[in-house]
Amino acid sequence: MDQKKNSLEKGSGYTTQSVHGGEYEFNDKYAITTPIYQTATYTFENTAQLCDFFEGRSNRISEYGRYGNPTQEVAEHKLRELENAESALLFPSGMNAVTTAIFAICKQGDHVIVTSDSYRRTRQFIRQVMSRFGVEFSLCEPDAMSIEKTIQKNTRLIISESPTNPYLRVPDIEKIVEIAQRNHIKTLIDSTLATPYNFRPLDYGVDIVIHSVTKYLAGHNDVLAGVLLGKSSIISAIKELQAIIGGISDPNSSYLIIRGLKTFPLRMERQNHTALAVASFLESHPKIEKVWYPGLKSHPDYAHAQKYMNGFGGVVSFQIKGNLQTGSLLVDSMKIPKIAPSIGGVESLIEQPSLMSYYELTTEEREKVGIYDNLIRFSIGIEDTDDIVKDLKQALDKI
Repeated sequence: MDQKKNSLEKGSGYTTQSVHGGEYEFNDKYAITTPIYQTATYTFENTAQLCDFFEGRSNRISEYGRYGNPTQEVAEHKLRELENAESALLFPSGMNAVTTAIFAICKQGDHVIVTSDSYRRTRQFIRQVMSRFGVEFSLCEPDAMSIEKTIQKNTRLIISESPTNPYLRVPDIEKIVEIAQRNHIKTLIDSTLATPYNFRPLDYGVDIVIHSVTKYLAGHNDVLAGVLLGKSSIISAIKELQAIIGGISDPNSSYLIIRGLKTFPLRMERQNHTALAVASFLESHPKIEKVWYPGLKSHPDYAHAQKYMNGFGGVVSFQIKGNLQTGSLLVDSMKIPKIAPSIGGVESLIEQPSLMSYYELTTEEREKVGIYDNLIRFSIGIEDTDDIVKDLKQALDKI
């Protein structure tokens, strides 16, 4: 049968887009859900059909699984619409997405700027891997002034997060884009913690947006995936490299992404609400030294968060009055959140970054990279707000 996309009315609401956007009005068996096309290759009826495909006269997606999959295509179209992007490209993890993008953009002799609060593995990839290919890099604070001072004649790419992890810094994206465009530099923003529900960097001129789809977008802690979004010309060039390297998203993961996106705005609304309530509670508690949440006026980037974000996300970072052992006591006393890395799922998760991500370093070494022993990162799930606050209260009472 001839398949056509759902035609949503212009201006349809975000939740309506999440449920219906990017999907076919009717698939070939009239199932309400998008099928999992579990196939490694695709057949042709005859040689003429093969020639039509390679000469652009066919609407087929691919001839081989490494170059595309119908389930993957629907997931990408849905993500593209939610981010207001021209094109989207799925990967088997967020790290595979960002590393492929860097490989595609940078060459020997180029210089990359990475903000210091960016994901540790991204920084490690540039420092340990890209340096072997003759790519230079600099770290700087996540603010426009620091970035501008760090630019060199050979700077090719600026990488930052918004909000950053774990201190939830929110850079002035418009200013960064203006600086980058003036110097003919590409911008890549990891917007995993914001999600397109709260902030869409492409609307402000950013070249590429990356999400760890594992987190809020899929939302159930049961799939690994990443996505790059941007103009078709940029994403197409990265897709060519992806086809060579082979970092592709499998159809089962694509199906889980589609399923997760249907409830994404509802989950995000709850997580925004609860995280703000948790941050406010913690800020008023005498056993808390500092709360990092962009929805609080005390956050250094509160003004930027008000300017760019519709909500402030589901992660609350805070520093407890005490040391590593004090933080461990709090974490161990919590009953609702599980101790685990990652963020954005329906289950609340809690961790001490000094142990979970920087265990091999000493306290002094951790402090040099801005990770303090009394720091705790709390990823809020969709449990009842009152239950989470009560759980925090009883855990703090034990300290």
